[in-house]
Amino acid sequence: MQWLRDMWTREGPGIPKDAPKRTGLALFVEILVREWWEIVKLNILFILSALFVVTLPAALAAMARVSVALVEDRNSYLLRDFTEAFLRYFWRATAWGLALAGALAVCLYAIATYGAGARDNLLLSAPLTIALVATAFVAVLACHLFVLMVMRDLPALRLLRLAALASVIRPLPALAALAFTASLWLAHVLFYPVSVFMPATFNFSLGMFAVAFGVHRAAVMVLEQFQQKCAAVLRPELRENQKIHLPNAPQPHREPHRRDAS
Repeated sequence: MQWLRDMWTREGPGIPKDAPKRTGLALFVEILVREWWEIVKLNILFILSALFVVTLPAALAAMARVSVALVEDRNSYLLRDFTEAFLRYFWRATAWGLALAGALAVCLYAIATYGAGARDNLLLSAPLTIALVATAFVAVLACHLFVLMVMRDLPALRLLRLAALASVIRPLPALAALAFTASLWLAHVLFYPVSVFMPATFNFSLGMFAVAFGVHRAAVMVLEQFQQKCAAVLRPELRENQKIHLPNAPQPHREPHRRDAS
């Protein structure tokens, strides 16, 4: 059974050191072609770990952790990394998942309510538009929040602030990733029953990989800004501490005074 264990625990193929760096869609396709089998296995792991509905947020966090490793081209051991991330982020991901699901439910309810009323009253089109924008923002916020959560351990309020900042700075890549994910499920519906195996093979993991790829740059930007801000705040304190704890400067050596010869 050695071959079966190696299939889940061995490193990915990687890329040559002298290969030219690609960006944008070309980089997305390159990673997808290189890591397609890892993405298929990741999809299977996600389905197995999300069979119990309460484990869905933790499974999403674990899948996001592996997807970020693929985007950053880091060595990853799929089964080990997925299991560690699932256990590590279980409670945090569950709490955030419930909060975000509640926010999306409120937004969708507002869309349904104002959409039904806007047919008879055009004045309700304004709150309907606000509800649509709020729903899109919450979805983008969720993408950034889950990716940031698995990239850096941060307090809840600070994580939410950074996710909101990233969502404002670069919302379009996240929206494009969500549109790509929606197109996967639309293709599954349109081409059914030919596409019956799409959810079991790559729909979940490929969608999360697209989300991680889309929001990664914004996540790195806000994390770098946060680190610079922390460094700017701590630098004066470190200087004061160094002054306080700095030992006294050594005095130049002096010869002892000779007594007068008697």
